[in-house]
Amino acid sequence: MADSGRTANARPAGAFIDREVEFAAHLRDPALFRAPTDVEDRRLQIYRDLFFNNICGFLAGGFKRLHACMGDAAWRELIRDFYRDHASHTPLFTKLYKEFVTYLNDERKPDPADPPFLADLAHFEWVRLDLLLAPDAQPDPLVDADGDLLDGRPVLSPLAWALCYRFPVDEIRRDCQPIAPADAPLHFLAYRDADEDVNFVKLNVVSARLFELLESRAELSGRSALNIIVDELRHPQPETVIEGGHAILSKWREMGVVMGTGSRA
Repeated sequence: MADSGRTANARPAGAFIDREVEFAAHLRDPALFRAPTDVEDRRLQIYRDLFFNNICGFLAGGFKRLHACMGDAAWRELIRDFYRDHASHTPLFTKLYKEFVTYLNDERKPDPADPPFLADLAHFEWVRLDLLLAPDAQPDPLVDADGDLLDGRPVLSPLAWALCYRFPVDEIRRDCQPIAPADAPLHFLAYRDADEDVNFVKLNVVSARLFELLESRAELSGRSALNIIVDELRHPQPETVIEGGHAILSKWREMGVVMGTGSRA
């Protein structure tokens, strides 16, 4: 018995999907995949321009400094490569920023025309975008906002991230583009404050290590983490490190990077 819900001209589902795949492949890479033969090229050009320009403009708005450093022509070439080569893992447009960073870090083949700081600066700009869109940290009744930062366990905000780059990403502009990495890794702390602003703070080796210890070993008290640093540095005056570390933790609590302390395990 014929399906009364189908018209005589309806395509089978499999044929429709094949048609979609053919159309999408052509839009992503017109040079490699031929256009559907039954669609006027003038109409196809509208779609080719619309899809590409939307993504190109959206990413330029999110990665403003990188776009400015590269210039419009090189930027469009970069986005064309991304548009053609990267298989996105999400249909959400707001996740496109992360997809772009993933492509630059994990998939893009080295190109002599690329700025040497390409991946670093893109990641730095993405962090701001992602922290702005991140859900608010939920209050934890087990965290004492006024707890002792040395004898208690400092609890880090999920909206505070430690970062490390080869290039001075905070200084890169169109008229300031380094051609070689810094002599040593550069550490930053990114965090979203109570006013919903995303801030970046440079860290020295000690403060970067302190954050790393508290993030990776939640059972540590502030004092225990600082004592590990004392041992690693073989510092002759442990109390100097403890006092300095306490000052750092106190400042982080004022900034909202440290939410408070948890009880000792």
